Amino acid sequence: MRSERASDRILQVYLGLFLLYLFVPLVVMAVATFNTSRFPTVTPWTGFTTRWFEALYNDAGMWNALKNSFIIGFAVIVVSVPMGVAAAVVLNGLHARARSFLYALMVSPLLTPGVIIGISTLVFWDRLGVKGGLHLATIGQSSFIIAYVMLMVLARLQRFDSSLEEAALDLGASHTQVFRRILAPHLRPAILSGAVLAFFQSFENYNTTLFTRGTDTTLTIYIASKVRTGLTPAVNALGLILILVTVLGAVGYEIMRRREQAREREALRRSEQAGMQELQLA
Repeated sequence: MRSERASDRILQVYLGLFLLYLFVPLVVMAVATFNTSRFPTVTPWTGFTTRWFEALYNDAGMWNALKNSFIIGFAVIVVSVPMGVAAAVVLNGLHARARSFLYALMVSPLLTPGVIIGISTLVFWDRLGVKGGLHLATIGQSSFIIAYVMLMVLARLQRFDSSLEEAALDLGASHTQVFRRILAPHLRPAILSGAVLAFFQSFENYNTTLFTRGTDTTLTIYIASKVRTGLTPAVNALGLILILVTVLGAVGYEIMRRREQAREREALRRSEQAGMQELQLA
């Protein structure tokens, strides 16, 4: 009993330290947004101000970089999610030997440094006459982000009952109908999670984007350039806004998920009541 309590206490302390490690930097960054110092810091505290939000509003370069990051992020979703899902479905249907070889081949981009992917993407497409830009950044990022989507969908496929697919085919359904009505609903959580992961992997990418962006600038490139020339708390203001938007999105998603679960429980309860009434009438 004492050993279990000690283990629980150690686990609680570890979780507390882990949460502090995650959130203290975000709190410090948020507080620095309201410091009058022209440098992003909380010490020394020189006074309270909101002028850095005004500076952010007037920073056209940062807004343009943010727009480019969003464009690339959504383009990466469009490219990575269908290809990642297709790769997972094909890989799941192969025999063990072929699956092992192709799995290692498809996951290998994740083990390749982003600098190498960026340079190789730039050199390869430049020889074909394609210059750097948002389109090439999308291609370069998708070359390894596809693997993330594939892994998430493949993990979900491991819990899929293949007998449902076989039964649908025996009843005359086409492969397209099986995928659309049976497999796709089962994979929907993994596909949505993969899309979110693909967007954030693209949004924060620096190494690959640095070599493939051409003359365009993304948010990570813009912030890195500002670090060399002089960073102001306007970047903290943007970070605080993004954090708030992310938190609100997570809260909204959780509310929708709980409402959906409540509707499913209510539908199950009604079906059970209907079944009991039919048994009583019989």
